[in-house]
Amino acid sequence: MDSPAKVQKRRAAVATTTAAPDGGYAWFVSLSCFVVFGLTFGVIKAFGVFYVEIHKYFEATATETSWITSIAVATIHILAPVASALSARYSHRSVVIMGGLICSLGVVTGAFAGNLIELYLTVGFLNGFGYALTWTPTVTMLGLYFEKRRPVANALASAGECIFTLVLTPLFQLLIDSYSWRGALVILGGLQLNLCVCGILLRPLKATRDVVCVSEVEAEEQGFSLELLTKEDSEQSKANCQETEQLRIYEGFDQGTGEVHLQDPEEIPNSIKDSNCRNKKTELRTKILQYVDYTLITNTQFMVYSMFGVFAALGFFAPALFLIPYARSKGIEEYQAAALMSFSAALDLFGRVFFGWVANLRLVEMVQQLTATVILLGTVLLLCPLASSFLELAAVSTAYGLVYGAVVSIHITVLAEVVGVHRLGSALGFFMLIRSSGGLLGPPIAGYFIDKMSDYGMGFIMAGVALIVSALFLLLLRQINRRGQRSTAKNHNMHTHKMGQSLGAEAKELGMT
Repeated sequence: MDSPAKVQKRRAAVATTTAAPDGGYAWFVSLSCFVVFGLTFGVIKAFGVFYVEIHKYFEATATETSWITSIAVATIHILAPVASALSARYSHRSVVIMGGLICSLGVVTGAFAGNLIELYLTVGFLNGFGYALTWTPTVTMLGLYFEKRRPVANALASAGECIFTLVLTPLFQLLIDSYSWRGALVILGGLQLNLCVCGILLRPLKATRDVVCVSEVEAEEQGFSLELLTKEDSEQSKANCQETEQLRIYEGFDQGTGEVHLQDPEEIPNSIKDSNCRNKKTELRTKILQYVDYTLITNTQFMVYSMFGVFAALGFFAPALFLIPYARSKGIEEYQAAALMSFSAALDLFGRVFFGWVANLRLVEMVQQLTATVILLGTVLLLCPLASSFLELAAVSTAYGLVYGAVVSIHITVLAEVVGVHRLGSALGFFMLIRSSGGLLGPPIAGYFIDKMSDYGMGFIMAGVALIVSALFLLLLRQINRRGQRSTAKNHNMHTHKMGQSLGAEAKELGMT
């Protein structure tokens, strides 16, 4: 058994390793996350170029074609908890490398698809599965490596999405013109192998094992304190244990007659079995919680925030998918239409960095800032169908990119504040799972309205309404937070008042003596 000094040293060592570095190698993790954002959600946003070509090639409806992106987005969300669990079981690095290989396989295989169903399975499901295995562990690692600078780190990392969108949109158009959409998919599959390199950069952080280390230290402290018991205390403890064992083999004490009834010896094994069963259930629950913290579903604030995620996802992905087709329907040339996504991506980048920096200043509550930007984003999308010329669409695209960047830069940071960074891995997985329904249904619902009204502008109206509804859940979350703060302050004041009364009574007694 270690001495108290050694135990204290180990506790100090554990406390040291649990602190986020907030610099040094953490910036390489941020770089890895930057590229992962670009090769996952950046590709999804730039996929509108492929949408137009696939739509023409298979002579499909807008709804049928939009399912490719919807399935990919929904798969990312649904399998996010699986990615979190695999990362806890193995390592973030190995899971991300495997995800990169699956992404590449899915996209290259999709290049040889003979119908839309095959594209759903390859570019949709298989590619989305790879995205889930790369994005979720990388974002979790970023949260572990940063604490004080977390808003800025998240903003810079998520900027990869808009920079890659800025570059990939015209690049995809060029590749499609040169090699057809099938050849462009093969090249994209090779490009996505870089996700494996991102996984290699995810060096394990000792802080991810802080719970285990702290448990070991506490166990040693408890063991040491037991060792310091006097012989007399030890004998008393043994006597208590014997009495406890005796109580286990007695059925009970009849208070009316004072008689003690012996338990049937045949029932003793049953009680032992029940005890063993309870122990096994406790061990199983503890083991599950190490990988997936399912108790989050009982957290009211987390569930309210997840409902915000569902409705926000309905409006997040449809505009990027339909912006280029909408511009083409207004008679705008294909390269000019692709340039609209580049304008949006450039302002998206500025919005993420600037509003991430503003969030880091803590001038207002993070939830307030997110609520305001979500309402503004919904308003911009509702105004989008009024634009018809290239200049008008360019203005709407830049406004959309700026406000979209403001939303995306802080929504993961707000999640960390809602549940705490120690539960971020599981929370991110469950949050993505719950909002998967929005990511899955958003583009097809927008496509349904587009097919019915023969107007791509209806997709933007649907997305704008969904985002404004999502803001209502953020308002509800803020009210819950304020009520909890008032309750905490009230309890603190009551405790202070009681302490004051107690001290006053003691002073009065001393004065009387």
